[in-house]
Amino acid sequence: MSSIGDKSDEIQHKSYWRFSKQDFLPEESFQSWGNYRSALSETCFRFKDRLISRSDDVNEIGELRKQSENEMKRCLTWWDLTWFGFGSVVGAGIFVLTGQEAHEHAGPAIVLSYVASGVSAMLSVFCYTEFAVEVPVAGGSFAYLRIELGDFVAFIAAGNILLESITGGAAVARAWTSYFTNLLNLPSNSLRIHTNLAEGFNLLDPIAVGVLVIAATIAIISTRKTSLINWIATALNTAVILFVIIAGFAHANTSNLKPFLPFGAKGIFQAAAIVYFAYGGFDNIATMAEETKNPSRDIPIGLLGSMSIITVIYCLMALTLSMMQKYTEIDKGAAYSVAFQSVGMNWARYLVALGALKGMTTVLLVGALGQARYTTHIARAHMIPPWFALVHPKTGTPINATLLITISSALIAFFSSLDVLASLLSVSTLFIFMMMAVALLVRRYHVKEITPQTNLLKLVLFLLIIIASSMGTSAYWGLNPNGWVGYAVTIPFWFLGTTGLSMLPQQREPKVWGVPLVPWLPSLSIAINIFLMGSLGAEAFERFGICTGVMLIYYVFFGLHATYDMAHLHRKAQSTEVNNEDMIGRKGP
Repeated sequence: MSSIGDKSDEIQHKSYWRFSKQDFLPEESFQSWGNYRSALSETCFRFKDRLISRSDDVNEIGELRKQSENEMKRCLTWWDLTWFGFGSVVGAGIFVLTGQEAHEHAGPAIVLSYVASGVSAMLSVFCYTEFAVEVPVAGGSFAYLRIELGDFVAFIAAGNILLESITGGAAVARAWTSYFTNLLNLPSNSLRIHTNLAEGFNLLDPIAVGVLVIAATIAIISTRKTSLINWIATALNTAVILFVIIAGFAHANTSNLKPFLPFGAKGIFQAAAIVYFAYGGFDNIATMAEETKNPSRDIPIGLLGSMSIITVIYCLMALTLSMMQKYTEIDKGAAYSVAFQSVGMNWARYLVALGALKGMTTVLLVGALGQARYTTHIARAHMIPPWFALVHPKTGTPINATLLITISSALIAFFSSLDVLASLLSVSTLFIFMMMAVALLVRRYHVKEITPQTNLLKLVLFLLIIIASSMGTSAYWGLNPNGWVGYAVTIPFWFLGTTGLSMLPQQREPKVWGVPLVPWLPSLSIAINIFLMGSLGAEAFERFGICTGVMLIYYVFFGLHATYDMAHLHRKAQSTEVNNEDMIGRKGP
C-alpha cells in the first residue's frame, strides 16, 4: 500500500461520487480473505496495541485531515458560533421535556432540575472549550479522547457520538411533528400513522422524516448559508422566548408553586437527567473549529457566551411554566401552548408553537452540520469506512457523512416516540461528557515521555478514586435517597481523590484558554455526570448496554483492524521520512 503522503497528488483527480471497495475497505486486513483471517487471529495483540496507543495534536490537526481530500472552508466567526450555540441547543428540550418532567417527576421544582443540569453542562462546556482551542478539528470529543485516552476509549465515545447524533436528530424531528400538530389545532398524533406495533413504536411519523431531509439538504449546500438561515430563525425564536417569559410572568400565580417538591429531591434529579437533553448540542460548536476563522478567540466566546445565556433562559422559562399552571395540569406534549390557553391567551398558543417549531428547525440545521463533522473525523481515523470522511470540493461540506446521519435518524424517527429516544440520548450524552472531564485531567497531568512513571500511577489511582466514589454516591442515592451514611463515606473519598490530584504537578498548561480551578471543576463534572446517569431508569441503561454491545461486535470484526492498519501505515510513513532525512544529513550539502 502506498503511504499517506504519496496519495496527496492523486486524490485531486478522483471523483467525489465513487463507490469502489477501496473507498470503503482500503486497509490491508480487508484486501483478501487470507488477510482478514490473519487479522482476526491477531485480534488480542491488536486490541492491546489499540488500547495503549495514543494519537497526538499534530496527527489529528494535520495528517488525518488529508483523508478528506478537500478542505472545509473557514468562514465562521464568534458571532456565527454564538448563534450556532443558540440554534443547536434551544429547541425540543425546553419546549417539550419541561412540561413532561414537571408533570411526572419534579413539579414546580423543575427549575432546580434545570439549575442542576445547567451547572453540569457548563462544567462540560469548560472542558470542551479548552480542547477545541488547543485541537481545532472537526472531530470534537472523539478527537480529544483519541489523543488523551487512546483508540479504544475513543471508539466507545465514537459509537455513542453516532448514537447521540442519530437519536438526537430523531427526537427533535418527532417533537417538530407534535408542535406542528398543535399549531394546526389538530388532535394529538393525528398527523402520524397508527399501527399495531409495540407501544412507543406504533405511531409512524413521515413528517419527521421530511423535516430531517430538508435540514440535511440545506446543511449540505453551504455552511455559510446554513449559518445565515440559523441566525435569522434563531433571532425570531429568541423573540418568542422573551415573549413567553414576559407574558408568562404577567399571568403568574404563585399558588401554583405549592407544593414545590411534590416528588421530593429524587424527582429533581430524575428530571435533571432527562432535561439534560435540552442542553445537548453545544458540543456541535466544537466540531465547527475547522471552519472557524480564529478558533482561539471565537470558540471560547461562542461556547461560553451562548451557554451562559441559555442556562438563565431555561431556568426562567421553567419557572414561568410552573407559575402559570399547576404541575398536575401541565400538558406533557405542548406545555407552553396549553398553559397560555389556560390563562385566556388562546392566540398565544399559536405564537409559542411557531417559536418552538423555529427552535427545533435550527436544532436540526446545526445538528446536521455538527453531527456530520463528528462522523467525518471518525471516518478519517478509519473507525468507520473512510468514504464517509470525504469533503465535496465545491460545497466544502461532508456530504457522505451527512447522508449517513440523516438516513439513520429518519429511520428511527419514523418509528420511535420521543420518550423512548430522550432517555437513551441522555445516557450517551452524560457518558461522553464524563469522559471529556477525565480526558481534560489526563491532558493536564500527563505528557508522554515527560511525566514520571510514579506520577502517572498516582494520576490513575486518583482518577479511579474519583470515579468510584462518584459511582458510589450515585448508587447510594438510588438505593436510599433519604439516607446519609453512604454519603459520609463516598463524598470524603471524592474529596480525597481530587485533593491528591491537586498535589501533583501539572505537566501541560493551556496556550490560550484553560479550564479554571483544575482539578476541582473537571472532578466535579465527573461526579455530577455520573450522578445524573444514575438517576435514569434501568430501561435506559439496558438500551445503552445493547447498543454498546453491538458497537463492540463491530469493533472486534472491523473497526479494530482498520484502525490498526491505519496507525501502522502512518508509523511506517513517519519512519520512512526520518530515514530519508538521515540519509540526506549523512550525504551533506
